[in-house]
Amino acid sequence: MKRYILTAALVLLTAWAANATGNETPAIEPDATYLYVRRDTCDLFMDVYNPAKGKETFPNGKEKPTVIFAFGGSFMTGSRDASHYKPWFRAMADNGYRIISIDYRLGMKGYDKIGIFQVNALDNAIHMAVEDMISATVFLIDNAESMGIDTSGIVISGSSAGAITALQTDYEACNGTHWSDPLPEGFRYAGVISFAGAILSRAGKLKYAQEPAPTLMFHGTKDSVVPYSQIKIFRLGMFGSSKIAERFKKFGYIYNIYREKDHDHEIAGAMYETLDEQFLFLEANVSEGSRSCIDATVEDPAIAFPEN
Repeated sequence: MKRYILTAALVLLTAWAANATGNETPAIEPDATYLYVRRDTCDLFMDVYNPAKGKETFPNGKEKPTVIFAFGGSFMTGSRDASHYKPWFRAMADNGYRIISIDYRLGMKGYDKIGIFQVNALDNAIHMAVEDMISATVFLIDNAESMGIDTSGIVISGSSAGAITALQTDYEACNGTHWSDPLPEGFRYAGVISFAGAILSRAGKLKYAQEPAPTLMFHGTKDSVVPYSQIKIFRLGMFGSSKIAERFKKFGYIYNIYREKDHDHEIAGAMYETLDEQFLFLEANVSEGSRSCIDATVEDPAIAFPEN
C-alpha cells in the first residue's frame, strides 16, 4: 500500500480508484505503425495505440491528450514494444488516452558503461534522442487531421533514458535551441511525464527562457543509475527530478513530483503502478489547466523491477 507524505503548500490529490485495474491486463497490439523519419543509419517507427472503443475521450468538451512515449535502456538498448510496457499502454487506452510509442537512435550502443569520461558521448546520445522525439512530434503535427490528434494536447513521456529524452526535449524547446528548430513557431508541449529522468546542462543551473510544460516526475530517492538530485562538475551537470522540482518551485512553474522513498531505479518501470497519479496530472494540470502542484514522498514497497 502506498503511504503519502505531502509537503506541497498547495495540493490537489483525489482518489482515482475507478480508473485503476488489476495488473492482469489483456494483451494489446498497436492500431497502426508508421515510419516517421529516415536517418542515415536507420528508419524510425512509431506504434499508435488509440483510445479503446467506447471510452470517454472528450471530457468537458476537450479531447484527452496524446502521449508520446520513449522507452528506457541507457541509450544502449530497449524497444518501443517491450512487453513490460504493454499493461500501461492498455490502461492508458482504456482510459481514453492515445499512446504513441516511438523508436529513437541509441547513441550509447556499444558502450559498456556511462561515466564522467563518457559525458561527450552521453551528451550526443541524449540530443540524438531529442532530435528523434522532435521529429516524431512534427510527424504527428503534420498528420494530425488524419490521425485525429489535437496538437495543443501533445504530452511527451519516457522511462529512464526515455525520461531524460522527454525532459531534455522540453528544455531545448523552451530555450529555443537549434534542436527545437523543426517545431512549428509557437508550438508548446502540453505536458511532460518522467519516470526517473534528468536534464543535462553545460551551462550550470537549469534556466528556462519560457515557462516549461507542466511536468510530472517519479523518482526513487536512492536511484543509482539516473541521479535523483544532481551530479555537477563546474558548469556541467546532470540534474535529476529533485533538482528540477527545486527550480520549478523557485520560479512558480507547474510540477508534480513523487519521491519514491528508498527506491532505486526500478521506478523507471513503474508506469502501471502509478496510473492514479498520472490520471490526476493529465486531467487537472494538462487538460483543465490547474496550476496546483504536488510534492509527495511516497512509501510503496510493492514496486519492483518489471519483467521483460
